[in-house]
Amino acid sequence: MKIDLSEIKESVRGYVFEKVYVEKDRIRDDSLIFTEGYIDSMGFMDLVVFLEQEFSIRIGDSDLVEENFESINAISDFVMRKLVN
Repeated sequence: MKIDLSEIKESVRGYVFEKVYVEKDRIRDDSLIFTEGYIDSMGFMDLVVFLEQEFSIRIGDSDLVEENFESINAISDFVMRKLVN
C-alpha cells in the first residue's frame, strides 16, 4: 500500500469541512482548528474515531497531544507517522 500525504490531507480536510459550521474558505490547512473554535472537545473525540477507522490506526493516550491535532497539516502528518511506523 502506497502512503500518500496528499490523500491523507484530502480525507482529513473533507472530514473537518463536513463537521464545521463556518465558511470553508475560512479554514486553511494551517488554521488552528481548536484554538480558533472550529472543533470542540466532543468534535475532537469524533475526529479520533474517524482517524482510527479511516486509516486503520490506533491512537493511544500518549498520542493525544495538541501538536498532533492542532491543524489539518498537523493531523495529516500525525496520521502519516502512524502509518509508516
